[in-house]
Amino acid sequence: MKHPKYRADIDGLRAVAVGSVLAFHAFPDALPGGFIGVDIFFVISGFLITTIILQSHAAGDFSYRDFYARRVRRIFPALVLVLLATLAFGWYALLPREFSALGKQAAGGAAFVANFIFWGEAGYFDTAAETKPLLHLWSLGIEEQFYIFWPMLLALAWRRRWPMLRLLWALAVVSFLVNVLTIHPFRTAAFYSPASRFWELMVGGILACMRLQPAKTPPPVWRSHLQSCLGVGLIVLGLVTIRSDKAFPGWWALLPTLGAACCIAAGPAGVLNRWLLACRPMVWIGLISYPLYLWHWPLLVYARIVEEGEPAPSVRAAMVVASVALAWLTYRFVERFTRARTRPGMLRALAGGAIAVGVAGLLAFGGMPPRNGSELLRKVTDATADDDYYAGFRQQKLGGAVVKTVGAGARKVLLIGDSHVQQYAPRALELARSAPGRMATTYFATYGACPPVPGMVAEGNPGCEQARNEMLALALDPGIDAVVVGACWNCYFTGNFPLPFYFHEAGSSYLVNNGGEGLGRSVDALGKLLATLTASGKKVYLLLDNASGPDFEPRRLIEGSRMGRMVALASTPVAPLPPAQAQLDETLKTLARANGAEPVDVIAKLCADGQCLRATPDDAPVYKDREHLRPAYVRRHADYIDRLLLSP
Repeated sequence: MKHPKYRADIDGLRAVAVGSVLAFHAFPDALPGGFIGVDIFFVISGFLITTIILQSHAAGDFSYRDFYARRVRRIFPALVLVLLATLAFGWYALLPREFSALGKQAAGGAAFVANFIFWGEAGYFDTAAETKPLLHLWSLGIEEQFYIFWPMLLALAWRRRWPMLRLLWALAVVSFLVNVLTIHPFRTAAFYSPASRFWELMVGGILACMRLQPAKTPPPVWRSHLQSCLGVGLIVLGLVTIRSDKAFPGWWALLPTLGAACCIAAGPAGVLNRWLLACRPMVWIGLISYPLYLWHWPLLVYARIVEEGEPAPSVRAAMVVASVALAWLTYRFVERFTRARTRPGMLRALAGGAIAVGVAGLLAFGGMPPRNGSELLRKVTDATADDDYYAGFRQQKLGGAVVKTVGAGARKVLLIGDSHVQQYAPRALELARSAPGRMATTYFATYGACPPVPGMVAEGNPGCEQARNEMLALALDPGIDAVVVGACWNCYFTGNFPLPFYFHEAGSSYLVNNGGEGLGRSVDALGKLLATLTASGKKVYLLLDNASGPDFEPRRLIEGSRMGRMVALASTPVAPLPPAQAQLDETLKTLARANGAEPVDVIAKLCADGQCLRATPDDAPVYKDREHLRPAYVRRHADYIDRLLLSP
């Protein structure tokens, strides 16, 4: 197969990409837009792969076998090594559920479907990204999925003599439209889906197709200089203006994508390509960019896990240095060794290694215990990972709101609120299975960290207001017979939450947390909501909160060091109810009754004499974290909501 002439400036562009990603992951405040380095990689990959394929077709020697053999020799050596090392350290340092999750990630990474794995895991209760050692493999999954269909498409277009450039433009536009049309309603899908990401690789493919067409006249030198400066400028603009909280990729992805395309189009003679991208330090980093990308993230994540929080800057800097050293060693002694050996035996060994890693990952995911794998540790970590609240529910659009639905009775019940309403979904599903004839058609309209109180706004939760407006509009729908209003009232009204909440009224904002001026206004707004719903002729329930706080956090039971031995302590079955929460419970019961609603007193069911349940007799935690009841407990024991959902 024909390969393009080596260009040092493209290795320099790889250095920009990987350096940006490393800077963002290690020191996010220093380079907040550094994650766009992945998009630069996409363009480079699309350009090089398309050049190889089209040049080989032009020479008449394209071979799928040769193409994929080269992909295996390029991708597998470093990947298998990093996956093995990550699994080995995970076995040593992780807890049972963490090691199981790592096994799933490793299997997905070995099969190049990591983007689908993380897409499926995303949600309000998802584990923090900073604790997933193989999260960065989502981008490798996108690239390898592209490599499956792209050679076939180009081969078909070549044989049928289709207008290649027009075809590539059409496909890129379709993928880009999928990206911009899904970025707001389905942000996670837009980030991880190949359908919304392939356009970035196709931009490189379009550029390759254009450059392989003979030019009628040589382009002027100034054009290369302009493209070089424009490309670097667009990349720098993206690095300093794009933030992780923006709708990315969306339109924002045009900055790094077009910037990378301009740099490649400029050619090695472009002024910044020649003097910046092609300089020796940049080329050296570019040569090790692939193993460097693979090594850096597991090192940073494991540093965070071992430190039980964000590591000190010196530790993060040390992890970056270590990743560079490991990347060079991998390039020098692994990648160069395997690339130089083209016999089938090497390919079989690499493929076998990837399969072995995938099997090891599946074994870990299936329950193979890590070093710290006692039964009590497993129970505690099972509780922290027990978060599939909406399993078994149907999703549908009702009015303007997206709801989760279970049951098929004539009576219609709507539950609105945040994750403290969502936590009761497993009980509703259990009732639909055990008493289908009595079960109401039950809708859950919830949005994490979003109080269902008109005027309340959570800082850092931009989708809350729209979601609340949709759920409140649905609550007033004449087709709804009963409405259950619930939330983490302790979070919002007693200050038991890290984010600040504000109450907006008449153009002014009032802080709600910690007894702020907005507290009384928010409670009054909740009362007015209950009165409005009652006046509409519906049966209205105010679902009060469960006890919460650090005493209910299952992880409090774990002692020891990640690098030493970790044990789980047996839990006392109860913990004291915080006085502020008990007082709030009484206030809200009075508020509900005064506005025609019926309070559902959770504390009365879970607490007695000021002590609240936190573990079952077999030492299994009742809570998932410091606030949420876990699905396994709710499914069997939250019978206090049965009367809301069942007909007599």
